[in-house]
Amino acid sequence: MGSPKHTEVSVARQSPQRPDADEPELDETDGTLEEIDEDAERPSAREADRALWDELRIDPVEIALPAGTGFTLRAYRPARELTPTDVAERDQDDPFLARRQAVETDVEDDDEVVILDEELAAEFAEAEAEEAEEADGKSRRRKPTADAADADTADADADATEESDADDAEDEAGDEEVPLFLSHRGKLLLFKTPESLVSFVRSGAPNDMSQLDSWNELSERVEPADIVPLDEDTYELDLVVENLRGGHDTWDSTLLIEAGEVARDIAYALRLPAVLDMLSAGSSLDDLDEALRATANGGIGGFLGRRRLKKIGAQTASLGWRTIVGKISAVVDWRD
Repeated sequence: MGSPKHTEVSVARQSPQRPDADEPELDETDGTLEEIDEDAERPSAREADRALWDELRIDPVEIALPAGTGFTLRAYRPARELTPTDVAERDQDDPFLARRQAVETDVEDDDEVVILDEELAAEFAEAEAEEAEEADGKSRRRKPTADAADADTADADADATEESDADDAEDEAGDEEVPLFLSHRGKLLLFKTPESLVSFVRSGAPNDMSQLDSWNELSERVEPADIVPLDEDTYELDLVVENLRGGHDTWDSTLLIEAGEVARDIAYALRLPAVLDMLSAGSSLDDLDEALRATANGGIGGFLGRRRLKKIGAQTASLGWRTIVGKISAVVDWRD
């Protein structure tokens, strides 16, 4: 289970008494103990120096899963600049996925046979027609008419327009910024401590982030003290299912919205199409996300959002998210 973002510590009040020699001395100014909490020395994300991350456009991320909490890195870059992670080895290790791919391959092979047979039949029919024309001493070739030429020109213009639209769409998709995580061969690398994360970054071990032009500089400058994720970069996926099971009145909008954001990022970066489909526009979980966002914004939209939430089944939502968390957990490579 992930640790909460803010931990309250209650201290029992005690009557004043003379301190013994072994007890910590009190500060004469305000009566507080001179002992300093080591956790208090750790800077908050807002107080930590963000210059490194802002300059290199990479961010530390903390993700809590049922198996534990770990640190990793995430960056956003135009899609055309990134090479997707290689999932071949990961998919080979998944017996269910391997079996499904084998079935799909068989189907594709059958389709190729059918297509090949159709092509052979067409070629055979064309050859027979040519032989018949030669036997009759007739030629079926004729000069295109003006109407035919106009039609050909119109078809050419339409084809050119379609190609131009396709090129524009491809350029737009290439310019879109997409997520990239610290991963390798289809596995998300999560580290139990900032020290282990920094040690990996400095080691020069292969990973998908090494393709970034700022990676070498990060490996030279990063320190364990820099691994302080912002609140918005801290995700508690381990709490999502339990929160949804509690019913509509207990749903935590911030928790669930942030979970959806990181799940989409991981699904895209780690190439998990099943997760992307479950969170795609029009899906029940996407409806849940939209309703939660409307509720969080308040006003009339918030009222309508709350009405929409009551129409979403808690059991369906919790089962869907349990599947998503399970699929993400399956592609995590834990590093101590």
